[in-house]
Amino acid sequence: MLSDTSLPVIQATLPVVGEHIEEIAKRFYRHMFEARPDLLDGLFNRGNQADGRQQQALAGSIAAFAGMLVEKPDQVPDHLLSRVAHKHVSLGLSPDQYQIVHDNLMWAIVDVLGDAVTPEVAAAWDEVYWLMANLLINKERGLYNAVHLSPETIWRTWRVVRRIQETDDVVSFVVERTDERDVKPSLPGQYVTIKMTMPDGVQQPRQYSLTRADDGQHRQFAVKRVHGLETPDGEMSTLLHNDVQVGDEVVLSAPFGDVVLEYTDRPLVMASAGIGITPMAGMLSHLVQSGSQRQVMLLHADDSEASFPLRAQVTEDLAKLADGTLKTWFLTPAEAGESSGSVFSGFMDVSQVDLPDDAEYYLCGPLPFLKSVRSALIAGGTPAKDIQYEVFGPDLWLADFQ
Repeated sequence: MLSDTSLPVIQATLPVVGEHIEEIAKRFYRHMFEARPDLLDGLFNRGNQADGRQQQALAGSIAAFAGMLVEKPDQVPDHLLSRVAHKHVSLGLSPDQYQIVHDNLMWAIVDVLGDAVTPEVAAAWDEVYWLMANLLINKERGLYNAVHLSPETIWRTWRVVRRIQETDDVVSFVVERTDERDVKPSLPGQYVTIKMTMPDGVQQPRQYSLTRADDGQHRQFAVKRVHGLETPDGEMSTLLHNDVQVGDEVVLSAPFGDVVLEYTDRPLVMASAGIGITPMAGMLSHLVQSGSQRQVMLLHADDSEASFPLRAQVTEDLAKLADGTLKTWFLTPAEAGESSGSVFSGFMDVSQVDLPDDAEYYLCGPLPFLKSVRSALIAGGTPAKDIQYEVFGPDLWLADFQ
């Protein structure tokens, strides 16, 4: 919690800092990368810098954390911190790098707010930063220790043994181990970070959900080609789609991610949109592998039947379960306007289906989709504690579902 000295200062300055936090974040990153361009080689994804997602994530996380310290001083925001810690560990972040971030972030705060940053204000926001940083460092240390790895040893090389063209814009990669070291098992819903060398020689990281349960020798993940509109096309997805073939080697992290399927006997409802199907596919694969007898309902929304990634895989896995069903929503169905008990037109509307009683829910997709579906579930009486979610796309943190 914040000290008695800093709490009133943060309460007084949070509105002005929040108003300027995105500009602070932009100047912070620019200043840091000018001084340490090496951080863009293997740690920070420059595609996220180009479209502003990284700045939005930083801005949201700091503002949200400070706000929670003020509003709920006796509570630790584990939900926010866990998401960040898993992302950091999947990138091999080390504790000493927090000092680099601190120094450049405090410079940016002063650079934007000028004389408003008195010694008292600077000390209070310094306390906020180190409260958050030390909590993250401790969480990340626990995550590394849990898999008996370190920032240097989370990486290993895998060989591509199969490419599956799922849709026009989605390819699945099946990779096999290249050495006899133990493979750290993944949990249902987790992701790995892939680190590839771009044509200019710079290494770039990107996270992808694992879409099948481990067999001890192989891993599988799906990649959607990112077509840039106001920003360049996705570097990683373009490289993987165009250049990575069977026989090539790729570097992957150990699996991480805090949105993990719990093994219970309760009915399970999974709702996804677009490429958000990938962690759901991984969860379904784990359920099949474990011989689960749970009632499972998969709800999926997409542009069309042809653009539904991993459709064959999830349909096959649902058929293997004791009680598995699929409900889909397509903006452009095979026959415009056609709806049935399992195929609907338009955006996902959970009121159109009979949801099981006492179910657990897992949601994945872009933020507007998640807000819409979650709001509908809450309005229908689903307890918030029974809904887990993962945002695919910019997660602004300030829009976090508390």
